[in-house]
Amino acid sequence: MPVKSTPDAARVRRFRRALLRWFRRRGRDLPWRCTRDPWSILVSEFMLQQTQVPRVTKYYDRFLTRFPTAAHAARAPAAAVREAWDGLGYYRRAADLHRLAVAVEDRHRSVIPDDVERLRALPGVGEYTAGAVACFAFEQAVPAIDTNVERVLRRAFHPRLGRGAAASRRLRASAQRLLPRNGPTAWAMNQGLMELGALVCTARVAHCPRCPVRNQCRTGAAR
Repeated sequence: MPVKSTPDAARVRRFRRALLRWFRRRGRDLPWRCTRDPWSILVSEFMLQQTQVPRVTKYYDRFLTRFPTAAHAARAPAAAVREAWDGLGYYRRAADLHRLAVAVEDRHRSVIPDDVERLRALPGVGEYTAGAVACFAFEQAVPAIDTNVERVLRRAFHPRLGRGAAASRRLRASAQRLLPRNGPTAWAMNQGLMELGALVCTARVAHCPRCPVRNQCRTGAAR
C-alpha cells in the first residue's frame, strides 16, 4: 500500500484543531514560551540540545541575567560564556553560542536575523534551530522538526516511511501542511507538536489512549 506524500486536508484540519486545543489546555509553562526575544529563544534552543527541560530551567534565567543580549555575549570573553554555562555540560554548545553572538555583532549589527536562510548561516545553527527561531521568535509559519516532532509525524502520517533525504523532504512537507498561515497559531502548532512528542508520543512508549490526536493518527487509530 503506497504511503501518501502528505496528509489530506480533512485530516489536517482535524489533527490541527485537536492538537491546538490540547496544547492550549495542557502545554507546560516554560520560560522560553513566554518571550518572543530571538536571543532568549536561541539560548533556550542551544541549551535544550541533548539536555532535558527540567535541567535547562535551572540555568536559563541565570545565563540570560548575565548575558541578556547577543551583544553582551559577543563582547565578553569566550571563557566568560563558558563559565556561565558551567553545569549544563556539552560545552561545545557554549563555544558555538559565543561564536554566534560574535557573528551577529559583526555581520548584523547585533540584530538577530529573522529569516531561515540567514539564521542557518550563523555558527551552530542547523535546519531545526533556524526554523525554531523563525517561528518562536518571529512567528513565521515554518516547520521546526526536532526529534520529537519527527517521531510524531512518522507515527501519525507516515508509519512506513524509511530514512534518507527523500523521507526528510516528505516529513517536512507534512509539517508545512499542518502549519496554519497565521503566525501566532503556527507558533502554537509547532510548540504543540513538540509537547506531544515530549509528553505523550514518547520514544519509549506511545501513550495512545491519552493522545489528543489518536483518531487522526495512522498508528494510534490502529491500536
